[in-house]
Amino acid sequence: MIPKSGNRFSDKIMRKGNKMDFAGKHVVVTGGTGALGAAVVGGLLAQGATCIVPYRRDSEAQHFEHRDNPKVKLIAAGDLADEAAVARLYADVPLWASIHIAGGFAPGKVADTDKAALMAQIDGNLVSCFLCCRAALKAMAGNGGRIVNVAARPALEPRAGTGMTAYTIAKSGVATLTIALAEEVAKDGILVNAVAPSIMDTPANRAAMPKADFDKWPKVEEVAATILFLASPDNKVTRGAIVPVYGKS
Repeated sequence: MIPKSGNRFSDKIMRKGNKMDFAGKHVVVTGGTGALGAAVVGGLLAQGATCIVPYRRDSEAQHFEHRDNPKVKLIAAGDLADEAAVARLYADVPLWASIHIAGGFAPGKVADTDKAALMAQIDGNLVSCFLCCRAALKAMAGNGGRIVNVAARPALEPRAGTGMTAYTIAKSGVATLTIALAEEVAKDGILVNAVAPSIMDTPANRAAMPKADFDKWPKVEEVAATILFLASPDNKVTRGAIVPVYGKS
């Protein structure tokens, strides 16, 4: 019997019957201190994983709900678009899975987006994901494993990216990276997939869009459950998928 974690997100995942075994497995979760990341980490811990969670600011670590769990290793990694920082994060990790949630969102029409803003979205979303994928492959050392990236709905539906073109470009790159890499490493027993969420039900999104119909938004624990399956040993055949996680929206 798998004990409850004491975390509402992972408890919901467990009640849904997703009892995947991560016992003895090490998983890197970038963006693990955010709303979705915390749900993913909670689910992994409930199922026996050791989680390596990078952060940029001390405040992220201080407010992280799983910070006192002995199976969580918080690492002040800095900028994940920096090769040296990423190399340090993955050094000496007997890695099973790497889940890449870290990124950033900034709206802006093309006419209002300069090169610096464009590159910030590309670095924060695509370059960081690419470098973490690269480091994860080295850490898996030919032993197989799982990589799960996080794209976004506009990556699958670019017309939905109007008013956020730089973000859409970056997340479309994440989707393309996922598909190409999945074919490249399938022979090594590494399965690479991504989820593409719509707007998720988080406190920040509710505050930003108070008149929206929150019931239509996917909940973070629901998106986390999909990520956990793709990252788990139970996923034996799925690769190169960009899984829409839209809820009712």
